Amino acid sequence: METPNKETNITNLKLSIQVSLNGLSFCALRPEEQKIVFFKEITFSKKLNPAGVLEQIEKAYEDEPFFTDETPEVTLLYSNELYSLVPRKFFNEENASDYLKFNTKILETDFVAHDELENNDLVNVFIPYTNINNFFFEKYGEFEYTHCITVLVNSFLKNDGDKEEIGDKMYINCYTRGFDLVVIRNGKLLLANSFTCNTKEDFIYYILFTAEQLEMDPNEFQLILLGKITANSDYYQIAFTYIKNIIFLDNSFGYIFAAKGEPPTSYMHYTLLKTLQ
Repeated sequence: METPNKETNITNLKLSIQVSLNGLSFCALRPEEQKIVFFKEITFSKKLNPAGVLEQIEKAYEDEPFFTDETPEVTLLYSNELYSLVPRKFFNEENASDYLKFNTKILETDFVAHDELENNDLVNVFIPYTNINNFFFEKYGEFEYTHCITVLVNSFLKNDGDKEEIGDKMYINCYTRGFDLVVIRNGKLLLANSFTCNTKEDFIYYILFTAEQLEMDPNEFQLILLGKITANSDYYQIAFTYIKNIIFLDNSFGYIFAAKGEPPTSYMHYTLLKTLQ
């Protein structure tokens, strides 16, 4: 999804920015060297509204010299629950808000955007935050924006489809106060949803309830974890108690880390890093 056209800057730097009501992540790559030259993650102490998130973005740009020294090619990622996957044959752009009104509170001022999923007859209809889009448009001119669930579904379908996988896979992308859930059956998308989650009991309940509804055997299906989760976390430990086959997403982007601080772990920041490819 593109913003209205302005003069496009020619740059040798890609910057992916992930925005949610729970935090922000920034990652910059020099493609010709496959070198990550900037990485920054900000977690909010509480869930904010879009106006509060914009204040945090403005503060980050005031405090960080990198943002004033470079003119990158920007991709903005939205991580929220304000989306719905629609079969392409039923999608009508003029009525895009209709696909969201039954599970999302839509305001008159909301702008509804959509992504077309690659190699799949689906459209992801979602609500970006207009005030945040406007900030980056004023800052960079033309830029791309998309939804995290689009990145996840495209990636998992391509990976499993290429391998002609048989059986059920449940991907869980964890983040602060919630997670995305994607189910692939025999290489085809079965479900994509996002859940608010504050306890390990909520976490396992949503997983097992989804499995039950989709007739997935916890002794048979594969649970693939990514995002903000480790083998030492309470979320992992409770999942391990109830589900037999659990792995972390095995992925290496091959980037060289040349920024200050700790390098971003590929499975923990998958959408951010995947967008830079």
